[in-house]
Amino acid sequence: MKKEFSKIFSAFFIVLFFLSCGVSKNAVRNMQYMEEGISNPTTIEEYKTAIEKYGKRIADIELANGQIGIWYKILGSRYIDQKMWGEALKCYQKAIEYYPENQNLYYYVGVCGGYMAKSALDYDALGSTDKRYNYLKLAESAYLRAIAIEPRYVRALYGLGVLYVFDLDAGEKAIPYLETLLTIDTGHTDAKFVLGNAYYSTGNFQKAVDMYDNIIKTTKDKDKKAAAEKNKKQVLDVVYVQ
Repeated sequence: MKKEFSKIFSAFFIVLFFLSCGVSKNAVRNMQYMEEGISNPTTIEEYKTAIEKYGKRIADIELANGQIGIWYKILGSRYIDQKMWGEALKCYQKAIEYYPENQNLYYYVGVCGGYMAKSALDYDALGSTDKRYNYLKLAESAYLRAIAIEPRYVRALYGLGVLYVFDLDAGEKAIPYLETLLTIDTGHTDAKFVLGNAYYSTGNFQKAVDMYDNIIKTTKDKDKKAAAEKNKKQVLDVVYVQ
């Protein structure tokens, strides 16, 4: 176990050299020569030895890279536990550099982007909402990327629906994603509420009523049932006025 850790740490040290600014390739090469005891092979046996040793070195670096990505992900989750959304976002951004096809990382970028938008105040009092909007668009692109990787990713579908309905005032965009979600998880009550809201905001009143009726019939949560009944009444009041 200690030997494996030593190998990972050594490879990690080399990776940091590669990533650091101002370190020449020769410096890295010289360090590898010292570690492996290989300088300029000339004979067939020396070439075979060099290939074998550097093959192991590459494997060590790959192992270290993988571990670094995992550590960034874990660190990001720790920051989320502390509601330190900005620091968490930085960690997930770094983790994606190592795992660019991991839908979970993009989902958490979306979550962090949404929370950062809420705290993006106009501290310079310039009357600008650009910073908030940019975080919301970051969240949108992250959720979309997660769904592109895993189309049945319920959490990302739900996050995108919430973002469109409550933050970007784009209920029409939320509807297809939430409808897809409910074909995957038919009992997702929170998604039903958001979809009901999306229907209502886009003038699909009958669909909104049907969605709230569905919640009333299926939920065992008294508070959610009461909320659905209240929302249904609100929709019907609008319909009757018209």
